[in-house]
Order: sequence, then structure tokens, then C-alpha cells
Amino acid sequence: MGASPVSYAAGLRPQIEACAAQIESARRLPPALVAALADGGLFRLCVPATLGGLEADPATVIETIETVARADGAAGWCVMIGATTGVVSAYLDDVTARSIYTADPALVTGGVFAPRGKAVVADGGYRVTGRWPFASGCEHCGWLMGGCIVLEDGKPRLQANGMPDPVMMLFPARAATIHDTWDVAGLRGTGSHDIEVRDLFVPREHAVALVTTGPQAPGALYKFPVFGLLALGIAAVALGIARTAIDDLVALASSKQPGGSRRTLADRGATQSAVAKAEAQWRAARAFLHATVAETWEQVQRADSMPVAGRALLRLAATHATETSAAVVDAMYLLGGGSSIYATSRLQRCFRDVHVATQHMMVAPPTYELSGRFLLGLDADTAQL
Repeated sequence: MGASPVSYAAGLRPQIEACAAQIESARRLPPALVAALADGGLFRLCVPATLGGLEADPATVIETIETVARADGAAGWCVMIGATTGVVSAYLDDVTARSIYTADPALVTGGVFAPRGKAVVADGGYRVTGRWPFASGCEHCGWLMGGCIVLEDGKPRLQANGMPDPVMMLFPARAATIHDTWDVAGLRGTGSHDIEVRDLFVPREHAVALVTTGPQAPGALYKFPVFGLLALGIAAVALGIARTAIDDLVALASSKQPGGSRRTLADRGATQSAVAKAEAQWRAARAFLHATVAETWEQVQRADSMPVAGRALLRLAATHATETSAAVVDAMYLLGGGSSIYATSRLQRCFRDVHVATQHMMVAPPTYELSGRFLLGLDADTAQL
């Protein structure tokens, strides 16, 4: 029996850390590292076992992502994107899913859910045109996907609630144009460029309406909310980055003597207090996240779907973990003083990376409002919980 995905990810840490400078400068993961991650099935954490995937439980998914992110935030993010987009495979019919996911065991998928494209209904499928920013890892993907609004007779196809029905369109990566747009502050190595297709024919069987249709695969993982899983993955990246920030500050504090002082940074009461608080914050946020995941995972294994209450708590736990991770990194960065600002310090990269993670809409501040409305018994749009 092979290593668990978590232990496999931990074993890759030296290789990932050795690539850090290359990841940052190239703004993408090195091909050799992509291959190593793929060999362990880390991009297929959420692909059904019948398609050669790991079909891991959510706790294993997020712990694996966190483990990679401890070594490098960008690598953790790319694993998260590959894993969560792999869920789409469970929504395809079996013949289509096998044609895509079993042809190449090392296949990596990626894409963007946001419906920035238009899909015009055509004979046997759709004519798709769109440009999607933030397509993380697109340069090492074999298949990509982009969210679209479907146009039928010139008008958007609507859900029962009157809102447009967003549909994910899957297409070979070679059919898309990649625009080099990813010149950013943090998570530079994710290569999250824009992808574009123009008047591309996409067969009907390659279109997935995640909001309004159910999965074809029977596993409990596919009863788990797709958006909740994505939010958890983002939180896992942030937790991994924050763990590294604490560990690096502790290592620095034992040797650093601030100017004008005979004591090391570690000998200062203010440092001791700040590190202890950061450790408590990190552990508490992580514990809330894992406890919520465990509770909701138990629910989905007993029922056909997850109650709205569980979905709301998942999003709350993910947003809280991401926000708390950023606060922990900020505290460690400040404690590091002038040492934190150098390119040779991982603290500065943790600072940049975690503040990019916080900007994702799945863990943005409005999530608190959505969860709060539900907790207060008010009407709320729960479609994307």
C-alpha cells in the first residue's frame, strides 16, 4: 500500500522548499515538481476512485493541501486548484469522465468557476467565448474549464429562482489562449494567468451545471458542497502559510539580537506573549475548521445531502481560518522586524502570499454576512454555500 497523501506531501517538503526561488521567479511550478505532485495523486484528491483518483475524505484533502502549503504557499494553492476542480469529474457521465481522466494518469485540471464566458446553444453542444482571470496553474493543466452563462435564443438560460444558471465548460488546455497577466504581490508561483477561448465548440457532455445538477458519481465526497470544499482548500493554504510563519519566527528569535539589546528576540516578554497568542489563534482556528468538517462529513455519509446549517458553518470556519491565518502571519512579520523584509526571509513571502489568499471571494468578508444571516434566522441566498 502506498503512502497516504498527507505523508506523501510531507515527504516532498525538501524538494518543494528547494524550488522556492525558482517558483517565485518563474511564476509557475517547475515541471519536475508538478510531476512529483502528480505521482502522489495530489491533483486527483477529489477525483472518483473509479477514474483512478484518490476520492479522499475532506479532512484528508485539506490536511494534504496544508502540508504542501507549509513548504510553499504557491505549491499548496496549485494542489488545491487541481484537487477541487477534479470534483467536476464526478458530475460528468461515465464515458466522458473516463475519456478525460483515465487517458493520462498524470492529468491536471484547472479553471475558473466565475461565469465570465458566454455559451451559445448549438447543435450537439455550445459555442463558447470567454476570458477568465485567475486561472491558477493553467500552464501545467491538460484540461481547463470556465464558467459561462448559457444563451438560448439570444437570452440567458435561467434557474427556477430567475437567476442565470452558470455552467462549467470543459475543454482541452491546448484550445485556450493563455495571456501572461500574473504579475502580482503574492502567490506568484501559481501562474494564475488569464485564459481565453473564442467561438470554441464544446460538446454538451463537457458542460456541467454545478448549481442545478447533481453528481453522477455515488461517493459521499460528492454530497459535500462544492463551494464549501473550495473554501476549505483556500483556508488550508492559509493555515499552512501561517504555520510556516510561526515556525520561522521561532527559529529567528533564538538568534536575532535587536539593535541596542543584549538579549535575543526570544528573551523578550513581548515576543513570548505574541508567539503564544499566535500559536493559540492558529490552533483554535484549525481545530474549529477540522471539527466542523468532521461533523458535516458524518452528516453527508448518513444523508443524501448536507443541511444548510452545515454548509453555513463550513463557510464560516473556512473564512475564519483564513482571516486568522493572515492575522498570525502579520504578527510574526512584525516581530521579525527588519529581518522580515529581505527576499531571503520566508516571512516576507508568507506575508505576501497569505494576503493574496484572503482576497478570494469564497473566504471574503461578505461570507460572514451570509453565515450571520442564516444564524440569525433571516432569509439568505444559500445557492453558493
